Amino acid sequence: MFLRDFNALIEKAKSFPKARKVIVASAADEHTLEAVFRAQKDGIVNPVLVGDKPKILDILSKLGAAVPEDGLYDVPGVEEAAEKAVELIRDGKGDFLMKGKLETAQMLKPVVNKETGIGTGKLMSHVTMFQSPYYHKLLIVTDGGMVTYPTLEQKKAIIENSVEVLKTLGYENPKVGVLTAVETVNPKMPETLDADALYKMNAEGNIKGCVVAGPISLDLALDSEAVAIKGYKSPVAGDADVLIVPDIHTGNALGKSILVLGGGRMAGIVVGARVPIILTSRGASSEEKYLSLALAAAVSGS
Repeated sequence: MFLRDFNALIEKAKSFPKARKVIVASAADEHTLEAVFRAQKDGIVNPVLVGDKPKILDILSKLGAAVPEDGLYDVPGVEEAAEKAVELIRDGKGDFLMKGKLETAQMLKPVVNKETGIGTGKLMSHVTMFQSPYYHKLLIVTDGGMVTYPTLEQKKAIIENSVEVLKTLGYENPKVGVLTAVETVNPKMPETLDADALYKMNAEGNIKGCVVAGPISLDLALDSEAVAIKGYKSPVAGDADVLIVPDIHTGNALGKSILVLGGGRMAGIVVGARVPIILTSRGASSEEKYLSLALAAAVSGS
C-alpha cells in the first residue's frame, strides 16, 4: 500500500482511538498555535503548551482557543522552555515534540543532552514528505535538514529511519532511490559509489524491509516515461517512495523546488530520537505545521 496524498495521511492520524499528545516548546507563536488547535479540532492531537504564559494566553484569546490548567506550563525563558518540554517527553507525558518560537539549535540542545535528553543512540535525521500535483503518491526526501554531508554508514541509517516511518504508516516494502546525477557507477563521482554500496547492502540483506535502487537519477526514480526510454530495470524506477539525497544542499534545493516551482505541499519530522520532533521553520505556514502535526501523530500513534 501507499498513501496517495495528505488527505490519506490526515485520515490515518485521525483513526486512532485517542488523540496524540504534543508538547509544544516556547509555544507563544501564532502560526504554531493555529496549526495545533486545527489539529486538535480534527481529533489528531491534544496540546501541552510550554512557554511564556501571558503571551500564550494572549494568542489563545485571539484564536478563541483554550487549554486546561495542566496543559500550560509557564516557563518564560526560551531555552528553559525547551528543557521543560524535553523533560515532559522523557517523563512520558507526551507522544511527540514540537518547536514553537525558538531556534532549532535551542530546541535540539536539550534533546541530545547525553544525561537528560531523549536520544536513543541512533542517528537523528529529517524526513520530509511531499505531495506534488505531478506525482501519483506522497514522496519522502531525506535528509535535507539535519545531516549535512552523510557518510556511507549515515546514509544507511537515513534509509533505515525513513523506512521505519513508512512501515509505521502501513507500507509493506518501501521503494528507496539513492539519488545521483547519473545511473551508472563512476569512480570520479563518490556519490555513485555510495549508491552502489547501498544497493548491494540491500541485496545482501544488510538493509532490510525495503528495496533500494542506486545509483539512480531523479527522472528515473519518478518518471515512468524516462524509465521506458532508458530501460532502467528496478522496482523503484518511476515509483519511488523515498529519495536519499547525497547532501543537505541537494535535499534543501530539491524540497524547495517541489514547493516553489512545482506547487507542492510538505510535512516534516525529525526521527531517531525517542519520539518524533517537529522542527519546522519559524516562517513556515500554518498549513505546513498542521501537516507536520498529522505526520508526527500518525507515526507516533501506530
